[in-house]
Amino acid sequence: MIDLYDLIRNIQKRPAMYLGQASVSNLRTFLAGYCFARRQLGIPQTSQEQRFAEFPIWIQQKFNLTSNQTWDRIVMFFSQDDRAALEQFFQLFDEFVHEHPIELQADTKTNPIAVARTQE
Repeated sequence: MIDLYDLIRNIQKRPAMYLGQASVSNLRTFLAGYCFARRQLGIPQTSQEQRFAEFPIWIQQKFNLTSNQTWDRIVMFFSQDDRAALEQFFQLFDEFVHEHPIELQADTKTNPIAVARTQE
């Protein structure tokens, strides 16, 4: 199964394929659906998903805001239009990942490839 960060990178390459209309709000909705589906299936959160849960707070700190707005609305507020907001998200996501690295530890519970590698 593809991990969250790879999924986001794939969306960045072909946003219309995943989101229909390339918009930051559609991206947030897509990611919420992804997380909801995993929870419904009883799949435990990966370290990437746990780390990405910190993204909304990081966005508020980045823009020096205290708000009950979702991260996509904050990014949209500071962008010219929805397309620019989506591009801004990917830049912010790269910055977030760089500032919040995840240890290179295979998530063997949800990644069968990682299980195979650890058994070699």
